[in-house]
Amino acid sequence: MSQLKVGDQAPQFSGLNEKGETINLSDFAGKKLILFFYPKDNTPGCTAEACSLRDHFTELQAQGYNLLGVSPDSPRKHQNFINKFDFPFSLLADQELEVIKAFGVWGRKKFMGREFDGVLRTTFIIDENGVIERIISKVKTKAHAEQILEESAV
Repeated sequence: MSQLKVGDQAPQFSGLNEKGETINLSDFAGKKLILFFYPKDNTPGCTAEACSLRDHFTELQAQGYNLLGVSPDSPRKHQNFINKFDFPFSLLADQELEVIKAFGVWGRKKFMGREFDGVLRTTFIIDENGVIERIISKVKTKAHAEQILEESAV
């Protein structure tokens, strides 16, 4: 798995969202995209991160951003997560880990002294031409939207 860098072309992807609709990177051509990868729906850190993005969705949109979350959960779990927390953005179900691995965000993790493979919480800011503008690998779950907005103002 190669490590993506700022300036790289974002890998093309295709997958199903919470409604079973096919979403492609090409759907965002000409638009800025915040593509955030997270481990699991309805877990404390992932909920905090997604709620931060929800709470600042209008500000992010005002700066021209579209949002798309990606995790290995099923479309049904994504729909339940969206309904429970009223998210105004779509979530991509990557059960086969194709998009996750294409972006290089699958790897070794440690939690409570245990090591395992999983999704490395990472956000990619992709410009209108599909080029990676920024990569945030140290995501502040409770203040992720602020983290994006602060760095985009620089």
